[in-house]
Amino acid sequence: MKAKIYHLIGGQGMGWTGGIKATLKSLENSHLSRKFEFTIVPISEASSLLSKQRPDAIIVHAASSWRSLLTLWNLKFKAKLIINEHHYSAGFETCNVPSVGRFHRMLKTAYGICDRVIAISQGQQSWMLKSQLLPAEKITLIQSSRIVDGFLAVPSKPRIANQPLIIGAYGRFCLQKGFDILIDAVKQLSNPRIIVRIGGGGQDEDQLKQLAATCPQIEFVGRIDDVPAFLNQCDAVVIPSRWEGWGNVCLEARAAGKPIIASAVDGLSEQIQGCGILIPPGNPVALAKAIQELADLPAAELAEMGQQGKASAINAWDNYLSNWQRLLEAVV
Repeated sequence: MKAKIYHLIGGQGMGWTGGIKATLKSLENSHLSRKFEFTIVPISEASSLLSKQRPDAIIVHAASSWRSLLTLWNLKFKAKLIINEHHYSAGFETCNVPSVGRFHRMLKTAYGICDRVIAISQGQQSWMLKSQLLPAEKITLIQSSRIVDGFLAVPSKPRIANQPLIIGAYGRFCLQKGFDILIDAVKQLSNPRIIVRIGGGGQDEDQLKQLAATCPQIEFVGRIDDVPAFLNQCDAVVIPSRWEGWGNVCLEARAAGKPIIASAVDGLSEQIQGCGILIPPGNPVALAKAIQELADLPAAELAEMGQQGKASAINAWDNYLSNWQRLLEAVV
């Protein structure tokens, strides 16, 4: 008989329709389905479902809060309880938390209720331990991933002399992703042969377009339905996030063989190993300097960066599945 695993996610917003749901659906359709029966449901519907059947383990993907503690406490008595921490990190804390002590008390309580916590990056795990949010033996590291086959299939794009350097950036238009920092950086560049294409959408779209209105080097390309095709047109990728627990955009860019400039925060830092440039977060001057540095590199060095990134991403999904299998077998 298959072990029953419930994945509870945070409602019908971005977390439900976006990356978390997509990754969990891929997990559900993987070879792990031969051993585990996965059910993905909004946490708001959990009580109704749990009144009808009992799972072997419950994985909570929703953000913890003071308000959610009672829900976690009730779930604790239904099955083995695990929090998959997608939301909080050192970078998040720096940018969003006015009372660190109160924030840590909430997380210590939430993590104390559950049987285990999944950290999605080494950087996040280090922050949890440094902040003494829970004992090391309760943390399991499973670096986030997604199926990367379509990105690995993106052909190499040799840099052609005297052609513009096309830099891609994409994601949700919100404070976290730092596109305003990127726009400020591009405004400082005097090199007209650097073109930045920004894809995506969100609440800050009008504000970002207004900020970029006087900069002809920036192009907004709208929603991206085919990310590998978008990356195929780019020579490099910039990820200017203010915080990023992991950063699947970085994984996608690595798998596509693109040199990367990324903020030195959370899970981004550990992904840029020989395949790009790390910069201080929230620093448009440093970002402008890094973009120009990338533009000045010989084509061979850019190609080598891309190949190192691709090599580092080849086994990402297989490792993700193996780590999940190891955890679930240990828990149930």
